[in-house]
Amino acid sequence: MPRGESAKGPDDDGYIGYVLSDLARLIRTVFDRRVRDIGMTRAQWLVLTRLYRRPGASQTELADMLESDRASAGRMIDRMEKGGWLERRADSVDRRVNRLFLTAEARRLHARMWSIAEATIDDALSPLNAAERERFADMAARVKGQLQTLAGADAAPTPAPRRARAA
Repeated sequence: MPRGESAKGPDDDGYIGYVLSDLARLIRTVFDRRVRDIGMTRAQWLVLTRLYRRPGASQTELADMLESDRASAGRMIDRMEKGGWLERRADSVDRRVNRLFLTAEARRLHARMWSIAEATIDDALSPLNAAERERFADMAARVKGQLQTLAGADAAPTPAPRRARAA
């Protein structure tokens, strides 16, 4: 029987799927608490991080990155634009599309947020020595790469079934 499983199924403490899910959730929870001190919500920091990594994304692309619907993303974009954190610019090819960019203020806030993120990860990984951290990061990157490959394969369109030709 695989590690972390009982005869009835996976247990919470040893099953890698639960551990990974809990790990991600707990890191977000600790980070949420820490960035609350600089006035940020999870929705806001998610938008800032996505647009920092992908400046010029459209509202639809941002909604996809946030795993949100376009209307919810649009409301968040409106609030963040009014707060001086985002600006919309018309797409140079398709004027119906607005591209989203962080303002200088948002980039400053992202820098503060990034130092909090680094401290959070440092604190989370403190039980590991430097070599263990490096191995953990390498293994996690390899698993991420595999999942990206699987997600790409899963996202590929399924070919239509062949129709029988009439004789």
